[in-house]
Amino acid sequence: MAKRDYYEVLGLAKTASEEEIKKAYRKLAMKFHPDRNQGEGAKAAEEKFKEAKEAYEMLSDAQKRAAYDQHGHAGVDPNMAGRGGPGGEGFGGFAEAFGDIFGDIFGGAGGARRGAGGQQVYRGSDLSYAMEITLEEAARGKETQIRIPSWEGCETCSGSGAKPGTSAKSCGSCGGTGTVHMRQGFFSVQQTCPHCQGTGKIIPDPCTACNGQGKIKKSKTLEVKIPAGINEGMRIRSAGNGEPGVNGGPSGDLYIEIRIKQHEIFERDGDDLHCTMPVGMTTAALGGTIEVPTLGGKAEIELPEGSQHGKTFRLRGKGIKGVRSSYPGDLYCHISIETPVKLTEHQRKLLKELDKSFRDGGERHSPNAKSWTDRVKDLFK
Repeated sequence: MAKRDYYEVLGLAKTASEEEIKKAYRKLAMKFHPDRNQGEGAKAAEEKFKEAKEAYEMLSDAQKRAAYDQHGHAGVDPNMAGRGGPGGEGFGGFAEAFGDIFGDIFGGAGGARRGAGGQQVYRGSDLSYAMEITLEEAARGKETQIRIPSWEGCETCSGSGAKPGTSAKSCGSCGGTGTVHMRQGFFSVQQTCPHCQGTGKIIPDPCTACNGQGKIKKSKTLEVKIPAGINEGMRIRSAGNGEPGVNGGPSGDLYIEIRIKQHEIFERDGDDLHCTMPVGMTTAALGGTIEVPTLGGKAEIELPEGSQHGKTFRLRGKGIKGVRSSYPGDLYCHISIETPVKLTEHQRKLLKELDKSFRDGGERHSPNAKSWTDRVKDLFK
């Protein structure tokens, strides 16, 4: 059976970024992983998992991806090594092997592409923004605004970068193309022009307002929607809100990385929540109903008589419903028995009487202590 197109396997366009490739593979890997697909349909899921893995291994490697974009499956077939694929004897193999070293060799794919005027067009860099939210906001989701840096065309020079009354000139080194050619043995290697940095233009008299950039850095307000269930370290992608491209290239993306503030009561573990509940000594001994906090209000648990320190109660569905989960996690309430402090003389007297009655009652009141004492005795025999 003929192999499917790698981009089709991952459900991506050929212009997909490295981050988009990684995200698409991660989604498919989680869906079709053999551990998650047992019984009927397991074989089909395994094949899809292998197919996605192969597509990711090829497209996540810049060298292999360039070869695949140029020659298809033949460009990355190990049986074609040394033959150069469709491009001719030995030629394609050299380009594939050294494309990442020399850059844009033989007009292949790289960090830039040709614009309408012949100049190199570069995609803008991605930006990162750290946002701190509360645990409640992470659980329920939130819509908010952030201020991010942005670029606007310089009004003084109308975006040309040249001082008013002057104009930019074509770069003499590259002839306005933004690239120069170097000889590497029998091959001509294309590189970004070091004089104009790929713009194809030289500005003899730069605009003083923007320092010849043709744009001025400002800030803008961006609406951000945080999905319910988001967790620490997850990122939200805002397409096109990164740094602007060069020579009309596309802007980069903005990645909003989530940081969750430490909560006074709860600790999060995936979709589950944990809390420590202090309980008085007498309440633990006598048992009864106690109230425990949840993110949605209060709940009650029945404390059995004679509950010990560290006992854990599980409240199903009282955790957080993660962004990729079908149902919410659980709340684990850990009991911490609190010893009374700052006793009055009357309370001290009552406790001594109670302690005496416990001792007179023998080991039935403290079975764990009796067992521990016996083990200690055995240790020193």
